[in-house]
Amino acid sequence: MFILKLYVCKVSKKEKILLAALKILTEKGIHNTPMSAIAKVAGTGMGTIYNYFSNKDLLINNIYVFIKDRERSVFLDFDLGAPIKTQFENYLTSIIEFFIENPAYFNFMEQLQASPIITQESREEGEKSVAPVLQLLVKGKQERIIKDIELDEILMFVGGAILSYVRWYFNREEVESASLKNQIQMVWDAIKA
Repeated sequence: MFILKLYVCKVSKKEKILLAALKILTEKGIHNTPMSAIAKVAGTGMGTIYNYFSNKDLLINNIYVFIKDRERSVFLDFDLGAPIKTQFENYLTSIIEFFIENPAYFNFMEQLQASPIITQESREEGEKSVAPVLQLLVKGKQERIIKDIELDEILMFVGGAILSYVRWYFNREEVESASLKNQIQMVWDAIKA
């Protein structure tokens, strides 16, 4: 006799508020969305929101860290024994697909790209999501597979390529399947030694 157990995964109130805020902030814009609108979309009262987030900037920083934490999932299945080029290609493919599958994450991050709202503490927490890429680039530089350029510059270039491709993807009605592969090859060609 088999017994089937069902487990219901409940979203916490805090996560419900974060997801509702993410939705409305990307639709209306960061500066055009009052906390009352977020409470309405979250189906909760203002007091509940303020129990978790004392102000809108804190809420925005929490969403930023929430998304960066989700980005870490991109690296979970990486084969660290694979050649550097393969790992890099897998990273680019995975992070681009992550943002394509989560357009609200992309829209939110794009709005906040250079925003002073994101605190240094949140940025430092967010940098943990790219730590595996940094390690890969350092290893590639040490093995003279990747150009000997400052890591910040390489990351800026790669990040710009990701941003440009995803933005382009969302503005197209149809995308050829080879386009992502072509973009990844061009980025690799630009950073390889």
